[in-house]
Amino acid sequence: GEFGVYLVADGSNKPYRCKIRAPGFVHLQAMDFMSRGHQLADVTAVLGSLDIVFGEVDR
Repeated sequence: GEFGVYLVADGSNKPYRCKIRAPGFVHLQAMDFMSRGHQLADVTAVLGSLDIVFGEVDR
């Protein structure tokens, strides 16, 4: 995944807009698509293959 940082400034040395997007939440949204057609027991393996840090998802 990619860690995205979006900064907008008006010419001063301080930005007036800062948006930080962690990849974990976007990857977790893909769980519905990746687990379709699989059994419930396979969800653990699919989730483990994503290597999600739930601390960044819960922020």
